[in-house]
Amino acid sequence: MTELNRQLADELQLPLARVQAAVELIDAGNTIPFIARYRKEATGSMDDQLLRQLADRLEYLRGLAARKETVRAALEEQGVYGPALALALEKAATLAEVEDVYRPYKPKRRTRAGMAKEKGLAPLADRLLAQRPGDDPEALAADYITEQVPDAAAALAGARDIIAETSADLATLRSRLRAFYARTAVLETEAAREGDSVYSGYYAFSRPAAKLAGHQVLAIDRGEREEWLRVRVRVEEGKALALCCAPFVKNTTPAAAQVKQAVEDGYARLLHPSLARELRADLTAKAAEGAIEVFGKNLRQLLLAAPVKGKVAMGLDPGYRMGCKVAVVDATGKVLDTAVVYPLPEFKRVAQAETTILHLIEKHHVEIIAIGNGTAGAETEQFAAALLPKAGHPVQYMVVSEAGASVYSASKLAAEEFPEYDVNLRSAVSIARRLQDPLAELVKIDPKAVGVGQYQHDMPPARLAAALDGVVEDCVNTVGVDLNTASAPLLERVAGLTKSTAKNIVKYREESGEFSSRKQLLKVKGLGPRAFEQCAGFLRIPGAADPLDSTAVHPESYAAARRLLEECGYTPSQIGTGEIAHLADTVKAAGENKLAQTLEVGLPTLRDMVAELLRPGRDMRDELPPPLLRSSVLQLADLRPGMKLQGTVRNVIDFGAFVDIGVHQDGLVHISQICDRYIKHPGEVLRVGDVVTVWVLQVDAAKKRIGLTMKAPRA
Repeated sequence: MTELNRQLADELQLPLARVQAAVELIDAGNTIPFIARYRKEATGSMDDQLLRQLADRLEYLRGLAARKETVRAALEEQGVYGPALALALEKAATLAEVEDVYRPYKPKRRTRAGMAKEKGLAPLADRLLAQRPGDDPEALAADYITEQVPDAAAALAGARDIIAETSADLATLRSRLRAFYARTAVLETEAAREGDSVYSGYYAFSRPAAKLAGHQVLAIDRGEREEWLRVRVRVEEGKALALCCAPFVKNTTPAAAQVKQAVEDGYARLLHPSLARELRADLTAKAAEGAIEVFGKNLRQLLLAAPVKGKVAMGLDPGYRMGCKVAVVDATGKVLDTAVVYPLPEFKRVAQAETTILHLIEKHHVEIIAIGNGTAGAETEQFAAALLPKAGHPVQYMVVSEAGASVYSASKLAAEEFPEYDVNLRSAVSIARRLQDPLAELVKIDPKAVGVGQYQHDMPPARLAAALDGVVEDCVNTVGVDLNTASAPLLERVAGLTKSTAKNIVKYREESGEFSSRKQLLKVKGLGPRAFEQCAGFLRIPGAADPLDSTAVHPESYAAARRLLEECGYTPSQIGTGEIAHLADTVKAAGENKLAQTLEVGLPTLRDMVAELLRPGRDMRDELPPPLLRSSVLQLADLRPGMKLQGTVRNVIDFGAFVDIGVHQDGLVHISQICDRYIKHPGEVLRVGDVVTVWVLQVDAAKKRIGLTMKAPRA
């Protein structure tokens, strides 16, 4: 364990003691959010993302150790395990290297070499490998002619098959060649059939594998699966063969010529195909990890987008045949009214739609409208923008991604939440709530369906799900949850809670009334002391009898918090009021280190405690720039090169970012147009939800493509 922890510390460049503490906390069953928030002293304030990185790497290294042990046992069982193999296994740093060590001894399907060995040709192969100056291969082979081996040529062919497989299985050679391929291999693609497709840019494509971008790898993979592309890996064969021959060809004897021929055959028939597959698999794995990382970052920003609080919202779920579904929700997300209208001219019911929408706006004093960006979204936005000036009070709108809304509205969860509404109206409710509180609404949807990634359907499902679920969990616990208003789907994302305990909390709330203290959680069925420890700090009760229950201060630190207030001359009743406004100054004046020792807590806990007592239940999203709301709409035909606009970043991908500029069709800011300095990835500068200033570069009306730049035009 110590050696493994030392390796983790070296790789992550972290102090060994901190890594040791984090590993022990993870092994003890603590959740990542809990460790990140309430065990900062032990881990040196590692954040949730670093802790997840550590946990992932820990799992890999333990899997590697377990595989080494399995291979060692298999080699011992075969009676071949010795000092050389022990050293090779010890040095193996990856699963691929472990498999290289095991490859020569791993049970194989029936191969040409295996059949040659069955015919008794292994001694001939050994004699050829010895490459003695006086040996004549033909004469040697004559001794091995049998009923199964009709002549010397057949004997030599069988011996070469054995040598070919031996060379292909040599772990040190595979390792050298793997590094050679990684440095020098070129990926080439060509069209597999005639016709235009989204892969046309790869119909005659060639690039060093080491320089391929992740999105290019994923596009090539998909193009090959869909049979639009043929793909091959090319290397300098002469250099590759030289590497192969070096361990085996010792001189220029006739026997050496046989060995050389065998090794070259082993490279062409066994090694190159295997290493080419390995290289491509490695490229795909790295591209997938990169795509999952980008997806996770985008999802984090989407979930932590600034909510529009305290406003009555209207959700419009656009459509043609089924009409535009309308839902009005109050400031807490409770449904007030629903309707179905037909605002598109072809249905000849525009006037009726206007009357219905204006009536709902006035009746419920709607202040904001969320419009889904799916089918008929552009037309519905135009209708809404023309309608708003007719309202009796100011109303603004925002186009909201409806990705996953249909999945949610047809789910069992939505049916339980809105049994009285049909599937289409549930979707309108979800769209309205997404604008009010993105986090609370989007947690109800499978993260993969949120639509802020690239090639997400090509990712390893289990790995993608685990990564995105981790992001959702971190976001929910970073913001915190109101224990008395949170839905079961939101509660189940709280550290320490499960789907079952989340439902039990809601059931307890419905049967016994609102929670008045965190301690009541222990009365919930299935929620014991361990789960309470993990979840309590993330569950808030605004207006609780004990003011500490409305903060992120953990119950285990209540005694220290009360003593802190006492030491500084305050009382719990002053938490969150102006009377306690100088608490931070008082703590600094008294000396943070001294106070921490007095309270028997660490400095990170003391500082977090002070911040929470000053602003209990603070929602960090309130400090973010508000979303960009609109009251008018542009047409694609209105755009002109050089036009300056404001927009909202909808998606960040490897080669740029898509920005909503109010034209229904998002524009692309290519990575080269984001800023004047070199950046490796757009995520270094942009995040989903950012409001940015852009200029129109070009408009392709036929293909509905908009090119944008964030570089201000020179005067």
